[in-house]
Amino acid sequence: MTVSPSPRVDYPRHLPQAFRALVAISDAVHGGSLGAGLVELVFLRASQLNGCVYCMDMHAAALRKAGVAARKLDTLPGWRESPAFDARERAALAWAEALTRIDPAADNEAAYAALGEHFDAQGIAELTFAIAAINAWNRLGVGLRTPLP
Repeated sequence: MTVSPSPRVDYPRHLPQAFRALVAISDAVHGGSLGAGLVELVFLRASQLNGCVYCMDMHAAALRKAGVAARKLDTLPGWRESPAFDARERAALAWAEALTRIDPAADNEAAYAALGEHFDAQGIAELTFAIAAINAWNRLGVGLRTPLP
């Protein structure tokens, strides 16, 4: 079992322009129509799927700070069975999982269709960018071993 691996590369220092661009995407989706709570929930779920401990720590802390109930956070991995999530959150989480676990053989039509009940085109675009952004952060965090603060 490895604990607190040392970082491989200080990527913000080596590629600051790309780092700032990814921060700008994250800021844009946080400031959009989805609401910070939903963005953080999607960020946490994708981070759980990707095993990014840095991002799991950050987004769970943000949700706790925002007053999200411990039961909701505790049951996020089983959101389909948990009564803590509303229909809008469920649609967003299903889309987050579909785009995080990209499988060319999978049919994500149902996940996409469910979005239309809760999000307009702007919201779907924002949600999709949010999922893309957190997956990029997760790949940096896992691949380059971003340590916990």
